[in-house]
Amino acid sequence: MNELLDLAFAALADPTRRAILRRLAKGEANVGDIAENFPISQPAISRHLKVLEEAGLIETARVGQSRPRRLRPEGAEQAQRFLAEMASYWPDRFDRLEQFLDSEKDSK
Repeated sequence: MNELLDLAFAALADPTRRAILRRLAKGEANVGDIAENFPISQPAISRHLKVLEEAGLIETARVGQSRPRRLRPEGAEQAQRFLAEMASYWPDRFDRLEQFLDSEKDSK
């Protein structure tokens, strides 16, 4: 499971792949439709799509000769859980830091 989380974050680190996900959030599309929106080649888009699919963030359907891609929302669930866990962790740490700094200021 951690490998999939690593793949998801690695995939999301690239701005082109995030833009592809935004495009697919509007509805499924084939490589040509996606490539229209980017100043890079269709093979480059295909490589980005492969990374997103390996990370479990999108899936490919088969409709005759066409291979439309679509979001796989459950693919982002593990990343969302990780971020939610971290979000709940940090406020507590910041509160403790503030208390520590206040106690240091009072002791001087």
